Amino acid sequence: MSARPVALSCGEPAGIGPEIAVKAWETLRAECPFVWIGDPRHLPAGTPVAEISDPAEALAACRRALPVLRLDFAAPMVPGQADPANARGTIAAIETAVRLVQAGQASAICTAPIHKKALIDGAGFAYPGHTEFLAALAGVERVVMMLASDRLRVVPTTIHMALSDVPHRLTPSLLRETIEITARDLRDRFGIAHPRLAVAGLNPHAGEGGAMGREEIDWIAPLLAQMAPQEFSLSGPHPADTMFHAAARVKYDVAICMYHDQALIPIKTLDFDQGVNVTLGLPFVRTSPDHGTAFDIAGQGLANPASLIAALKLAQKMGAQA
Repeated sequence: MSARPVALSCGEPAGIGPEIAVKAWETLRAECPFVWIGDPRHLPAGTPVAEISDPAEALAACRRALPVLRLDFAAPMVPGQADPANARGTIAAIETAVRLVQAGQASAICTAPIHKKALIDGAGFAYPGHTEFLAALAGVERVVMMLASDRLRVVPTTIHMALSDVPHRLTPSLLRETIEITARDLRDRFGIAHPRLAVAGLNPHAGEGGAMGREEIDWIAPLLAQMAPQEFSLSGPHPADTMFHAAARVKYDVAICMYHDQALIPIKTLDFDQGVNVTLGLPFVRTSPDHGTAFDIAGQGLANPASLIAALKLAQKMGAQA
């Protein structure tokens, strides 16, 4: 086991982040040591807390209490009610986690969900989300989002945009970069010596010979053929409606999809509670649970920590190989 813990940023204090962090610690303890970065006032009442100043202290501390690297936020927390006054603290928690992993004091980072409107209102947050902010902090121009579970890994080439915008934003260079970053991180971060990538088509039935769209014929298939002599296996474009049944999934290590829902619907259907968001292309390991702040149940003790637990364990495993 690595002596370096995973750094867990607190996320939006008014969401379910604080309570699932405690539930994750109660489940994992020393099995997967992590340090929670945030304001201990925002944790559920009665949480056993061990305030530490050095992440190296987390390994011993986590056996008896939740290790906390304290950041004092501007305001208390009211479950379900995001307070823009806490925006700078939320951002500082992410920045602190990145500094720790860059300094070698943490093996990886895991991020609890944020509420982007609160960050914009309270701190003029200039990024679409966590992923883009982390890329900026790392000085990386292009990163890739992967959703991973034991049953399926998927990568959307285009992410948060209207479906009508996808054909215009989906370009050969974007798809090539997505494939190359994914293949590299499957080798370097996941230990898959010869990754198998299956690429979905954009159109129904992968265009059906041009009857339902020409992108597959005009440039997707030629690009895949051009990229074939690489240190990974590449197949496609495949009809997306036949890529995700059990017999098809055993033939590849990751599905490269063309847009957000094409990737996220199958993994959330197959493994909603265990899905983990992994950012590929960063110089460090970053994971997060595959859900949002869940304001509607925050503070009620109802939140399921399974995705956070999976994200912490995957971060630990990947960080050990970094």
